[in-house]
This record gives sequence, C-alpha cells and structure tokens, in this order.
Amino acid sequence: MSETIASLERVSRVYRNGQITALREVTLSIARGEYVAIIGPSGSGKSTLMHLMCGLDRPTKGRVLFESKERGSAREWARLRAERIGFVFQSFNLLPTLTALENVEVPMFGVRRDSDARRQRAMELLERVGLADRAAHRPNELSAGEQQRVAIARSLANSPDLLLADEPTGNLDSRTSAEILDRLGEIHTTDGATVVIVTHNPEIPERAGRVVKIVDGQIASS
Repeated sequence: MSETIASLERVSRVYRNGQITALREVTLSIARGEYVAIIGPSGSGKSTLMHLMCGLDRPTKGRVLFESKERGSAREWARLRAERIGFVFQSFNLLPTLTALENVEVPMFGVRRDSDARRQRAMELLERVGLADRAAHRPNELSAGEQQRVAIARSLANSPDLLLADEPTGNLDSRTSAEILDRLGEIHTTDGATVVIVTHNPEIPERAGRVVKIVDGQIASS
C-alpha cells in the first residue's frame, strides 16, 4: 500500500457562525507520488479543501493529517509549509518590489542560512523554468506566463514533498496554460513530488493520475 502524505478525516468547514458550509464530512487521502486534480463548480469547496490540506485553514470538525500525523499548532503548519509543502497561486502572489530572483529566494529565508546558497538555488530554479535571463526583472516587467513560471520556481525553492496549485492556469491563455501544465507534469515525474491541483481547466484532469470531484462541499467521486 502506498504511503499517505496528506489526508482529511470526516472534515467539515463552516464559516460565518454556521451560515456557510464549505465542506461536509469529507474524507480523502493523497498517496505519496500521486498527481491529483480536484474539480468541481465554483463555490463547491475545492480551494477550502486545499487550504485545509496545508494548514492555511483549520477544520471546524474532523482531522487533517500530514504523513498520518495531526499537526496541532499554526506554528507546526507554518514550518511544514516552509520546508515540505510548495504552493502555486492563481494570482501568482509575487512581491512587486522584488526581482524574480529575489522572489524565488524568499521561501528559503529561515531554511537555508547561507545567502550564496540561496542565490545559487534561486538561479538554478529560474534556469529550470526558462527565465534565467529575466532574473533581475520585477513582476510588472514580466508577462502573466512568466510570472507564473517564477511562482512555480518559488514553490520549488525548498524541494517540497507536496506541491499544491490553486487554479494555476486560471489567468493564462491556452498556449501559456499548456506550458505551465508541462512544467507541473515535469515536477511530478522528475522530482517525484506529490502534485495536487484545483482546477476548472479541462486539460488538467486528462493529465492527472486521479480526479477528485467535489459538489456542494462533498466528494462526488474520487
């Protein structure tokens, strides 16, 4: 049996004093090395599930585990995200005053102490995503596709075991989307990372090893 890297056990998430239920009694396990696409209509709870999976949100009921262990504090989750979990956002979330190279370095502060090692690692990752020649450019000097490639490089800064991507192609045209999907597929096959993607893009489920469908806060199929 494959080792489980992330799992939710009968998890519910309720907001606004019980007025909005984002997830209802969700149980889901992600095996190490899987490539999983999470699909469903807007408002179905996809992003909430992903945020719970990495500790950016906490369940109202149920348990969220990483490598079969429940993490009790925000500090523990923050450490995990810094060292073991990468995240790619739809809106890129690059720091506007920093260069591409500096943006990729940010997650390494507190994890890699040597500044030269941080700089070398950041440049290697920009080379990997084809942006070595854009290292000194700030986000507003980059195209949307280039910004997302910087964001992918940043997510790999500390060689994560689990890579989460929330609508990574949502702000991109079809050609650039395909390129980003190629990059994520490469990370899965070459690095051996577990990849979980929340998406509306019909191409992603075709590439994934497993598709999880969420409807009205519940898993409809997995």
